Amino acid sequence: MGRTIREEMEENEEKILSPYACLSKKSRGRLRPEPECDVRVAFQRDRDRIIHSKAFRRLQYKTQVFLAPTGDHYRTRLTHVFEVSQIARTVAVALKLNGHLTEAIALGHDLGHTPFGHAGEAVLNELHPGGFRHYEQSLRVVEILENEGKGLNLNLEVRDGISMHSKGRKEILPQDISELPMTMEGRVVRVADIIAYVNHDFDDALRAGIIKEGQMAAFIYEKLGKTHSERIDTMVKDLIYTTLAEGGVRLTMSPEIMEAILQMRSFLYENVYEISKVHNDFLKAMKVVRELYEYFLEKGVPNGLEGPGSQIIGDHRAACDFVAGMTDRYALDLYQNIFLPKPWSVM
Repeated sequence: MGRTIREEMEENEEKILSPYACLSKKSRGRLRPEPECDVRVAFQRDRDRIIHSKAFRRLQYKTQVFLAPTGDHYRTRLTHVFEVSQIARTVAVALKLNGHLTEAIALGHDLGHTPFGHAGEAVLNELHPGGFRHYEQSLRVVEILENEGKGLNLNLEVRDGISMHSKGRKEILPQDISELPMTMEGRVVRVADIIAYVNHDFDDALRAGIIKEGQMAAFIYEKLGKTHSERIDTMVKDLIYTTLAEGGVRLTMSPEIMEAILQMRSFLYENVYEISKVHNDFLKAMKVVRELYEYFLEKGVPNGLEGPGSQIIGDHRAACDFVAGMTDRYALDLYQNIFLPKPWSVM
């Protein structure tokens, strides 16, 4: 029997990709060994498993910035991961890194996000013993909760990229590599994540009338561009060309572009994420998440849930998994059904 399509693709990776790329053939493997596919390389299978998961479909109805948006053009958590994936793959291909691995990490990096975005995360972090971090929950989703408690059995490099993508307001590319994913592909997703969200959150805030065009510091427009597409183009090309100029051994951006990105992020925190118009909605959302968590902690998680759910009253882990997996609209509907009185019907 001749070589399989997968083996030919693995051979092509060895010929084409950068010495700093993670080859599919050299993955450190899955939690549970399984036979290889004849057609797809390992990281392609991981990407496909993520896309076909229930947690991935639920991202369509989870908040990015604006809670349960009704406008057709506001971003959701699902469109966010698509934008991250597109940006990350563009960078990875230009740097001759593994596009399949990059895409798998990008599409899976936010699977553990709560309803109502960081408002929900803040509540679960307060209530769940040991805290709650969405990137750890994303890893829990792919390792345990999906596929009726069996997980997706992804390769280590994908799981590492998912668990190490988050930055908060910390450095985007710290010098200490222990703070970064193990692969260059995972590091690309980490940067693509902020490139995506500072641009689309700014765009959505403009659409919502929270900020106005030209409101950011002139330095940001001067360095990054005046339009949404210009700013993404500037950031992506700077990341590619600066990294190549430094030999491609580690991701790098020019100091002036990195500073402009950081200023843009600070602008969004001060003028979008933390302003009263947005913050007041987040306070209401936090009340919903808190009361749902406490209710299911007291009453127990109902039957028929994905993953190793529990009927044990007082089971924090089960309550946390259930609430974290909810979409915005499901949480709101459930809250209404549980806590709000229903009108009597006239017989």
